[in-house]
Amino acid sequence: MTVVSTKEFNANQDKYFDMALDEQIFVKRGDYTYLVSNANNGYPNEYDEVLEPDDDFRRAITGEELLKRIYIDIDKKFASRIQ
Repeated sequence: MTVVSTKEFNANQDKYFDMALDEQIFVKRGDYTYLVSNANNGYPNEYDEVLEPDDDFRRAITGEELLKRIYIDIDKKFASRIQ
């Protein structure tokens, strides 16, 4: 863990971003402290896992298929009114 001022951080951004790959960098500005860190620092990230398709995905249809079905429904509705 390293704590630096905003002036120091701005002067050496490449250095601190490279350091952030291995450790947390805290940038102090007045009463506020900001964290510069690698997204997971070696720990699993919730977005890293790849989800397997579930039943909802398998039942999904394409936009083109949806339009075809909509047109069929519209034709049925108007066909019954015309007769």
